[in-house]
Amino acid sequence: MGKWRVEYEEEEEEEEKYSNKKSATNQLKMASFCVPGAGSSLRPSLSSSSSSASRIPLSRPRNRIQCASIEERSSGLEESAAAAAASSSKGMRSFACGLLAAWAITAASPAAAANQRLPPLSTEPNRCERAFVGNTIGQANGVYDKPIDLRFCDYTNEKSNLKGKSLAAALMSDAKFDGADMSEVVMSKAYAVGASFKGVDFTNAVIDRVNFEKADLQGAIFKNTVLSGSTFNDANLKDAVFEDTIIGYIDLQKLCTNTTISAEGRAELGCR
Repeated sequence: MGKWRVEYEEEEEEEEKYSNKKSATNQLKMASFCVPGAGSSLRPSLSSSSSSASRIPLSRPRNRIQCASIEERSSGLEESAAAAAASSSKGMRSFACGLLAAWAITAASPAAAANQRLPPLSTEPNRCERAFVGNTIGQANGVYDKPIDLRFCDYTNEKSNLKGKSLAAALMSDAKFDGADMSEVVMSKAYAVGASFKGVDFTNAVIDRVNFEKADLQGAIFKNTVLSGSTFNDANLKDAVFEDTIIGYIDLQKLCTNTTISAEGRAELGCR
């Protein structure tokens, strides 16, 4: 009986030691979340918090605290890497959206590239007469109240009905304006690819961002005409007059690359 009591007391002492160790270990774990430093900074707080904690060797808790700190740093690094990847992905999406927006704006302009997709030909019976009215709203901005579809229309030698009209964003490809008087006309963002303007008088006109690619402008008169942002790729400018033409430096450099311009025309423009 006495032997059993001794063994029972020894078991109680072992359980008490185990309980004290477990309590101290829990306190160290809690401290590892509160203090980001190494285990050395925890000695004063642990020694003052519990007398039972002094029985536990400090080498083992120090390793546990260091491991907890590494885990926290590793988790932080993973979160930082994930945040950086998300930020990079967001930046790429924004950049892609910016490119798509720029493409949509360019494609919406009638003066864009020659291979752009154009709307179907208007079926209105009097669509060619719309040029004699022009747009009632919108000029330099290319906005219009109703689209002007002048494709394949013939205005040869028209001397009165086109003068001073606003033809903003007009579709003029493959139309004929030979010999017409288009002085003081406002053509903003018009699409005139492949159109014929032989001998047309553009005196005092505003020709802004018009696409004249492959157009025939032989003998056209650009006297005191504003030529801003317009393109003349593969256009015929033989014998065209550029007296007092108002054109920007960059646009002038591009226009001067057209080899069909006569020597007199190049002198008027100031091509080098």
